Amino acid sequence: MLDTAQAVRHVPGRTSSGPARPARRRPRFGPYLLILPALVTIAVLLIWPVVQIGRMSFQKVGLRQLRGEPAENVGLDNYRQILGDSFFWTTVRHTVLFAAVAVTATLLVGTLVGLLLNQLGRRMSSFVAGGVLVAWATPPVTAAVLFAWLFGTTGGLVGWLLDLLPNWLVGGGWQNYNWFSSPLPDYTVLTICVVWMSFPFIAVSVLAGLRTVPTELYEAAKVDGSSAWNTFWKITFPLLRPVFGILLVLSVIWDFRVFTQLFILSGLANSDSFNLSLYGYSEAFGSLNAKYGLGSAIAMVLTVIVLIVTAIYTRMIVRQQGVA
Repeated sequence: MLDTAQAVRHVPGRTSSGPARPARRRPRFGPYLLILPALVTIAVLLIWPVVQIGRMSFQKVGLRQLRGEPAENVGLDNYRQILGDSFFWTTVRHTVLFAAVAVTATLLVGTLVGLLLNQLGRRMSSFVAGGVLVAWATPPVTAAVLFAWLFGTTGGLVGWLLDLLPNWLVGGGWQNYNWFSSPLPDYTVLTICVVWMSFPFIAVSVLAGLRTVPTELYEAAKVDGSSAWNTFWKITFPLLRPVFGILLVLSVIWDFRVFTQLFILSGLANSDSFNLSLYGYSEAFGSLNAKYGLGSAIAMVLTVIVLIVTAIYTRMIVRQQGVA
């Protein structure tokens, strides 16, 4: 039998009595090189514009500055001006109330449609879901033009249909009614438009979640005589709670950023219906006396709100992956 102690070779300059040092691992730059193009693209297209808007929010920037004059640093004056303006808080109220109503309606309609699709066979549900997704794939500009025609004062289909109903039920004169002259009817049309565009994604996501629920649970609930509401509340909702959480956060992010539909439906003339996005655009580009610094400050406030919601969404994703 060989003596293992003799097999250990002596290393010059190193005492044999000390503990062996772990071999150093060479740094691997391959993974970093692979993600470098994506990081550069994100930095150029997303981070750098936000940095520029953040810098402009602390400056007084107008048409003269765009022609080459240096911008004047005003510190927090832009933020003090918007936070001290009651109209700014009116736009914040419009943004929050619209998001609350639109998100609630979108989740309710999307969940109901998802449950109905789950009752169909696989081929029929796939066919109907594909047809429903056409609304989700419609560009916001197209959807806004469509709803502007439906609710328009000249030849609007909705006004024509309402005038066909009895006056004791809905009143009269709907064909001449201007839906975009005041905030309440304006945001009613906007909510219908946004819900119409958004509920297909919720429905398909709920349908995909329902396909993962074991059918034995529903069969046991049916044997026990459980009602449809109790079955949904005690079986479906607890199992799909992570899906509903993610859909809720995504809907909040989307509805806080609504701009295109409101811009086309209401325009810049009706300032009573402004939300944060439209208010910031109006200050920056809506007049000959452009106030890019003020518009940038409003945009930064909206960005911070959306980033907070995005952080909540990211935390939920990480926690779900940790549980999985």
